[in-house]
Amino acid sequence: MSAPRWWPVYIGIGSNLDSPENQVRQAIAALADLPGSVLVSQSGLYRSAPVGPSDQPDFINAVAALLTQTEAHDLMQQLQDIERKQGRPRGGERWGPRAIDLDLLAYAGQIINEDDLMVPHPGIADRNFVLLPWQEIAPNYRVPGHADVAVLAANISVSEPHIERIG
Repeated sequence: MSAPRWWPVYIGIGSNLDSPENQVRQAIAALADLPGSVLVSQSGLYRSAPVGPSDQPDFINAVAALLTQTEAHDLMQQLQDIERKQGRPRGGERWGPRAIDLDLLAYAGQIINEDDLMVPHPGIADRNFVLLPWQEIAPNYRVPGHADVAVLAANISVSEPHIERIG
């Protein structure tokens, strides 16, 4: 019998409703409790201006690294279950306010392009609120179809949208 495979995955976390810092911390704790996964690292917290409608509160963002034995689609289902438990309904306004948002940024160096799952997460190379926290924990991770996280982070604006590390 072969040993189980452990796959590295990265999860983007964001919130701008219902005590956003607590929401992000609660999501990280829920990620640590996922069956078949181990939380191995987490970034600091960042406050960023919203992308999309600007008449909403700033977001608190972070990135978490896991090792998982869970297949990508099943892991995505687990992330959506965490979102539901933390008060995020599905089908809300695109780029609108939300209690919690968990994005599967990368899964085991794979490119997945399906109707219900796209990995790496689309738009990743343009999002300072993803790349800056991600480079804290995995600067040398090569994003499939792109470059290393640190290279991507060096090529983005740190002022648009406004972003600052808060903890």
